[in-house]
Parts: sequence; structure tokens; C-alpha cells
Amino acid sequence: MKRLLVYALLLTTTVVLSVACKKSDAPAPPTGGGGDTTTPVKPGRNVIAWVDARSNVFGTYGRLNDTAQLKKVLDTLQQSGVTGLVIDCKGSSGYTMYPSAFTKEVRSLDGKSLPANVDYVGYMIQESRKRGFKVYASIVTMVEGDGNRQIGTVFDDPAFRSKYESIVCDVNGNRVPVTSTGRNAFVNPAQPAIQERALNIVKEIVGKYDIDGLILDYARYTDIDADFSDFSKEQFIKFLQDNYQDADAARMKFPTDIVATWRTSSGQVLPATTGKYYKKWLIYRTGVIKEFFKKARAAVKATKPNVNFGVYVGAWYTTYYQVGVNWASEEYDPFNDQEIRFDWAYPGYGKNGYAEQLDLLMTGNYFTQILLSENSATASLKYHWWSVEGSIAGTKYITGNKMPLYASIDMGNVDWPNKGEISRAIKYILNNTSGGIMLFDIVHIYAPQYNRLKQPLWDAVKEGIK
Repeated sequence: MKRLLVYALLLTTTVVLSVACKKSDAPAPPTGGGGDTTTPVKPGRNVIAWVDARSNVFGTYGRLNDTAQLKKVLDTLQQSGVTGLVIDCKGSSGYTMYPSAFTKEVRSLDGKSLPANVDYVGYMIQESRKRGFKVYASIVTMVEGDGNRQIGTVFDDPAFRSKYESIVCDVNGNRVPVTSTGRNAFVNPAQPAIQERALNIVKEIVGKYDIDGLILDYARYTDIDADFSDFSKEQFIKFLQDNYQDADAARMKFPTDIVATWRTSSGQVLPATTGKYYKKWLIYRTGVIKEFFKKARAAVKATKPNVNFGVYVGAWYTTYYQVGVNWASEEYDPFNDQEIRFDWAYPGYGKNGYAEQLDLLMTGNYFTQILLSENSATASLKYHWWSVEGSIAGTKYITGNKMPLYASIDMGNVDWPNKGEISRAIKYILNNTSGGIMLFDIVHIYAPQYNRLKQPLWDAVKEGIK
């Protein structure tokens, strides 16, 4: 079940304001660009629609808590040309949309309930297969509590909360639990018990259901202000000792030797002045995430070798270091790249790229600017992270086309001027990616209350796919 978050993407002459069910990292616009294009790809014709559980099942205008309406929505998706679904199986509460041995199942929320004796995930898969859909299961990986509703694993278990809830720095440099800042209950991805819990749920879903792939979502730190727990401190000291033979690491001033002072920008807490260990800290965090991805891939393949392993990430690689993730190829070195400059990069950062662990990559290309030529500020660039064309080109470049790419559009939370532009974005992505497109989210298509144009978007989807 996804969350409603706000992100602002500011171009030189174009402003896009999004309130999305998907995540965002409040990125700022880059200045770099240029270079050569990557190897041409064979266009993919897969059209995958994301099914957010909270919005579609329990949302005010969601229709999937009723089996008759669920079937009708799936029929219309099929008639529109959609070929597969991503089914949300574990949400930000930490609970699942199916009976699990490792956590609670969500049966009702916000006054709406699932039909009695219906396994939502199993039923969705069954009906999807009847329509010839590919089926991918997704989990919100490193979040275990809904901060708005104060429900979830973190809120149920004080011992779990005190040990595993992510510790962040506030603007004054104080170390505080992430939920005290009003956000969802992210947990520390470096904790072995947290990784084991996620891997158990991954293996459970893959073993229990007939799926084509498993997609990790929110497989990251909450933001640049995390995780500053004592556990992370000790692990980071060992990282410095093992990798840099740093005899002074144990005497570091924590966390000021990483970030000395903080500032806020659009509600996001960001480093104002950084310490001597800051860039090594960024490498440490990406190493934590890459090692988890190795384990997650192995867990999927050990359970069912034919199930694909993938991830959803935001397409804005230039700021994705803030959440501790390097989704590029391990062969790509952002520190030594002379075409695109990344000021945060440091020698060794590139080795923590996890693209080689993936069978597919889904990126959130949530921009209304489609072509680079449509903005004078980007017309001369080839890699630009805030347009559909530029972000796809950049993704191919830094991943080396290691896996099929599914670029995505946000159907309802960005300010599309009209349905024709949605169709044009779909066509462009289908013609310029090796995997295809992911449409976020089906609730935006069938419920006009949940999109900025305030009208059903079925014809826009059908025209784009045609």
C-alpha cells in the first residue's frame, strides 16, 4: 500500500508539482549533461500497470474491494492494451495483503473491507491469469509503519520499534526516531533482523503465488538524514577500519564528522556543511543496500529460479545517493565520469551499483516534459534527469542496458495539460525502452477524482498503446 507524498521537480522554465502515491526524494535540478547515447534498444511492448493496494482497495474511490468491480477494471485494462500488473502485496504499515506467517494481514482500512474469505493477492493473480496478464508482486521493503495512521509493526511492538526504527538527524543535528518527524516508520536496512524479515516475506510471496516477478519498492534509507543510530555508527567504524585502515575511526565525532550542520529545503532536511567522513558514509550506505539486493536476488532464485527479480526506483539518479541507493551498473563510475559530473561521488562509489543483480528495472519518469527539445534549457543535452527522454537516456547510460528497462509515467499526480500528452508519453516510452512501460497507477485511470485532469483516462492509455 503506497503513500501520498509531495515532490517538486523544478526545471529552468518548466515547473511540475506532483502529489504522488509513489515515493519521492525531493530532488533538486541538475546542471550537467552531454555525452554520447547508449546502444540502441529493441522497443518493448509490455504495458505493466501498478496496483496500489491502499488507493485501489481501501481508498474512497477505489474499486478493488468488490470482486465484481475488480473484474470489470481488469477487463477494461485488457481491452485498453495493458499486458501485466504489479500487485502491491506489502505496504508501508508492514502488514501484507495476504495471510502471512511473518506479519499481520490487512483486511480493512479507512472504513472499507475486503470480502470475507477472499485472499486479495491470490484472487488478483487468478483473475489476472484469466486475462493473460504478466503478474509481478511488489513489497514496500524498508518501511514498517504508517506514520499518518500510527498503525503497523513499529507501532504494535515497542521492542521492535526501539531497536529497528530508523534514527534521523533533525535540522538542529539531534538524533531522533523518524516517526517523530511525521514520516512513515522506515527501519534501518543495515540491521540483520530487518533484512531477514524482508527476505522471509520475499520467499513467502514467491513460494506461495504464481508470479512472473518480484519487485522491491522503498528498498532504501528514508533520506540523507538517515540512519544515524548507534548500530550504524559501529558498523560504519568497522567499514572505515576494514576498507581504509582508518585507525582514528573509533574516535570520530558522530554524527558531526559526517554532517556538521543541517538546513531545510521544501521541508527536507539536508546537509549544510559536511564532515570529513561524509562521502565515505555515502559509500557505506550504498554498500548496505547492494549487499541486501544480493541476498534478495538469491532468495528469489532459490525459491523459484524462473521468477524475475526487479526494483522500482525514481529516475532522478543525480539525487538518489540521498537515499543510499546506487542503481547504476557496478561498471559505471560516477566519480570519473567526464560527461556527467556528480559532486557527491567519491572513489569506490561505483562498485556498489546493483544493476547486475536485476532482471528488470522500473524507473519513475514522472515528468510532463517528454522531449529534450521541448525546453530551451535542455535542448542541447543528451542526459537530463527531469524529462522523459533525458531520464531514459541517462538510465541506459549508467546501467549499460544490463537489464530490460520499464520507464514509468504518473497518470494522475503530475499536471498533464491534456490526455493527448499522456498518450504521447506512453508512445515515446514504448518505442525507446527494452522492457516497456509501467503505468502508475490504475486508480488514476478509472477514478477521475484521483487525477489532475478530473476525467477517466482509459482512452489516453488505449491511444498511447495503439
